[in-house]
Amino acid sequence: MPLLVVGSVALDSVETPHGVVENALGGSATFFSYAASYFTPVRLVGVVGEDFPQAHREMLESRNIDTSGLSIEKGGRTFHWKGRYQGDMNTAETLEVHLNVLGTFDPDLSPKFAETPFVFLANGSPSMQRKVLSQAKKRQFVVADTMNFWIETQRDELYALLREVDGLVLNDGEARMLTEEVNLVRAGWKVLDLGPRFVIIKKGEHGALFLSREETFVMPAFPVADVVDPTGAGDSFAGGFMGYLTSVGKTDLASLKTALAYGTVVASLNVEDFSLRRFQRTQRDEIDRRLATYRGMMSF
Repeated sequence: MPLLVVGSVALDSVETPHGVVENALGGSATFFSYAASYFTPVRLVGVVGEDFPQAHREMLESRNIDTSGLSIEKGGRTFHWKGRYQGDMNTAETLEVHLNVLGTFDPDLSPKFAETPFVFLANGSPSMQRKVLSQAKKRQFVVADTMNFWIETQRDELYALLREVDGLVLNDGEARMLTEEVNLVRAGWKVLDLGPRFVIIKKGEHGALFLSREETFVMPAFPVADVVDPTGAGDSFAGGFMGYLTSVGKTDLASLKTALAYGTVVASLNVEDFSLRRFQRTQRDEIDRRLATYRGMMSF
């Protein structure tokens, strides 16, 4: 079963204590797509400029990612983010942001893409995300991501979106901002009151908190000794999560738990190198071996 993702495709320049990369392949939809491709075919919707290397598109297509929804804007330049991580690398310092073609991104789903049952709305404007949903006529399961900028500037649109999705993924700071609750459990309850069936609150190196009306549980992060670049970790987590669910075609609580574990493991691989380099050295059997280790860590 295919999985649809709509979001940003970028060229990132990143500096960490482990080095520097310039114009590396990045973006929320990119990390998500690659992570999800370990489990299921992916349909990617995004926009890039004429400066986007053809080799990047070919690399994505080699992973069974359908890039027919990745449009090229003539005369435009690809979204570019420049950031730096220091110290414990839990937070990125944004040095430059150039929206370029992403600033006018107006997704239009093809008839084939509009029939995709599992949909992930990567970080983006809630109004844009709702437009995608209006086109996804055969959607069965929808999860959305968001960020503090949209909470500040499009809160009403975000509220409307939350009444239309099954799940929301956001980090701890965003959950507190959205709900004005310091305690994350209370924050999660308030998000549920806004409409989604479940909420996943990402806590970086401290794992993730899952809340639904039936159950609440915590998934610890997989311990990684050498964190090289955290860029895209949250999107990779979401990709592993949604990729697994799409592959089994189920969204019951047991499947959601297993999906969270896969998402955690996939994200732990992503942070071990810049951009998608670690993923490009990873096969599905390595993910399954790491999942077995992770499962054993939590058995007592």
